[in-house]
Amino acid sequence: MIMNWLIALGAGAASALMVATVATGSPLALPLFYLAPLPVLIVGLGWTHVSALIAASAAAVAIGVFFGVELLLAYVAGVGLPAYVLSYLALMAREPEPGAPLEWFPVGRVVLAAAILGCLAVAALIPLVAGSVEGYQAALRTLFQEMFEKSPGAGGPDVERMVDLLVLVMPPAAAVVTMVTQIGNLWLAAHISRLSGRLMRPWPDLATISVPRPVAVLLVGTFIATNLAGGFIGLLAQLLTSTLVMAFAFIGLATIHWITRGAAGRALVIATVWIAALALGWPFALLALLGLAETLFGVRQRFRKGGPPGRPPAANDV
Repeated sequence: MIMNWLIALGAGAASALMVATVATGSPLALPLFYLAPLPVLIVGLGWTHVSALIAASAAAVAIGVFFGVELLLAYVAGVGLPAYVLSYLALMAREPEPGAPLEWFPVGRVVLAAAILGCLAVAALIPLVAGSVEGYQAALRTLFQEMFEKSPGAGGPDVERMVDLLVLVMPPAAAVVTMVTQIGNLWLAAHISRLSGRLMRPWPDLATISVPRPVAVLLVGTFIATNLAGGFIGLLAQLLTSTLVMAFAFIGLATIHWITRGAAGRALVIATVWIAALALGWPFALLALLGLAETLFGVRQRFRKGGPPGRPPAANDV
């Protein structure tokens, strides 16, 4: 027990130090900040969710003591709390009947939880910037205008349109980045835990991830609310719409991994899809449509499961 506490506290110290690099202004600060959930997730998946809670709490206290309440709240909302919740859900299981194999919490619903947490993380930080949505948008506008004023040739209607666009897309983009960062760290932590022999659940088939069909209805509802509601409700709907679209994009990627199993040139197809999506961004919208089609109509059911008989899954599916 004492060793578990020490490991958890060490993970919390590592996570806090990664966040603290932001204050140094180092070029490595941003990537280290994005990796801050990793130590918490490693102890969560490799030991217990209690260890993840201890690590996140220790990091939050250290950040609050040395860097103030604002960075403390940012850490809790964007790093510590999501990492703890995702590690807790990843290890959740139930026994359908005595002696039966455990049923683990579906990975698709972990992705859905990450989408909700990404939305809430950005929404929770708005009061740190301004007391209203209008004040928050005004603060963003001022920030971007100051950035462009420092650039040569700044000014004119083109810059104003660019500022308007950035003010519109920055909150949902921040929510998506928070979500993707947490999922990426969860995947990396699971791999590290598995390589060390500490992973406490079987490795899932990531090509089968899915979400319940009502989530598609939720996406439609949040999209409508984005266009009809104003103020904080409208912004919250905008944030949730963006993260749900990304969740369906992940399902679209999983669908491609599934339907290409056993196909010639599979590695090239998957690599092209991933590179295009990461480099260009907009292919994620097409992947989200594919994920939506899979959720509503079961695209994967129309293809042979698992590739040709006797062939193991491809290496990039494990």
